[in-house]
Amino acid sequence: MKAGQGDRVVVIGGGVIGTMCAWNLIKAGCQVTIVDRDKFGAACSHGNCGYISPSHVFPLCQPGAILKTLKAMLKSNSPFAVKPRFEMNFVKWFWNFSLRCNHRDMMAAGIGRHELLQSSKHLYQQLIADENIDCEWQEKGLLFVFDDEESFRHFGEMDGLIRQNFGVAATPYDGQQLTTLEPAIKSGFGGGWHYEGDCHLRPDKLLTQMREKMLDLGVSILEDFPVQQFEREQNAAKAVLSNGRELEAEHFVVATGAMTPFLNHHLGMSIPIEPGKGYSLTMPKPKLMPKIPIIFEDSHVAITPMQSKYRIGSTMEFTGYDTSIPPRRMELLKSAAAKYLHEPFCDPIEEEWFGWRPMTWDGKPIIDRSPAMNNVWIAAGHNMLGLSMATGTGQLLKELMLGETPHISPVHFAATRFK
Repeated sequence: MKAGQGDRVVVIGGGVIGTMCAWNLIKAGCQVTIVDRDKFGAACSHGNCGYISPSHVFPLCQPGAILKTLKAMLKSNSPFAVKPRFEMNFVKWFWNFSLRCNHRDMMAAGIGRHELLQSSKHLYQQLIADENIDCEWQEKGLLFVFDDEESFRHFGEMDGLIRQNFGVAATPYDGQQLTTLEPAIKSGFGGGWHYEGDCHLRPDKLLTQMREKMLDLGVSILEDFPVQQFEREQNAAKAVLSNGRELEAEHFVVATGAMTPFLNHHLGMSIPIEPGKGYSLTMPKPKLMPKIPIIFEDSHVAITPMQSKYRIGSTMEFTGYDTSIPPRRMELLKSAAAKYLHEPFCDPIEEEWFGWRPMTWDGKPIIDRSPAMNNVWIAAGHNMLGLSMATGTGQLLKELMLGETPHISPVHFAATRFK
């Protein structure tokens, strides 16, 4: 069932993926309502590190990833944490993830990820220029920093794969060159790789600006509207239901991130998403602030120098839908920053935050029609790259819904790969 001009569309999920889907649909002439279980833009799209990262071609499932993670978990201050759960979905997810930690599957995932990342970067540049969006957009690249020369040189093999197969390349800087490039970093580290094509922005400002522009175009936004089920009519959805409330439409988009598995029964498939919990600290800018966003690869901690704020983030926890913010995880972020930076953080800490990344076992999102209902579409499972892939996802979903020629191949993101 194709969408058309004037059709009513309900977008379930008010994060950056739902926002960009809604934006493309309203521009195509649809009547759009966004519903969210909490507040618009308040979940994983709010406090992330703000990277637009064409450099992140390869997924988390890479050769050696399981052994590397197990070794990291033995450290008391490890950025990785896994809480073993004897639940079938959890066990199945990790089993399938481990099966994909090989070169062949990594390269296959990279093809789809690269297309979507490149598309999204160009669409962001176009959107921000055309709509005059003030989201602190900066094109300063992303710097990957390594503790020692061995790990610095080893990453060169990965850069070579990305460069050769996808045309995305970084400039290497040895330890001495690194501090010249970025004086905020202490001396004595192995080196860094600078992906000049990456960008960054302030995600909460992006969502605030997009909300205002969508409201001006007639989009309705309903908050505190947790979708519990679909009202169906044969093989199509007629409405969504939430605590006795009903919202009818001709088409529906499920952009619910890490919460998507709670709708699996209605969607007609088991979407394998596990919440990968990450944290961040937001504060005023230190005097000696990095000029370039940085990922300290051996500590898995990221630094985002924004125009108005300063953010330390990352870590990865597979602990289910845990809503706590343990002080020790906040201290881990601060201590890792202190290891590398002359001025790692400053007071006051304005926000301590966590978000659940929607992690699929193959590292690719689902952008496809629901197998159970021909007017329900899924845009979820973007792993750690929801912000980076949002604009491309929104355009691709609109093209599929309206029966237009897709601007990138949708085959990589088919829901049928999980049947």
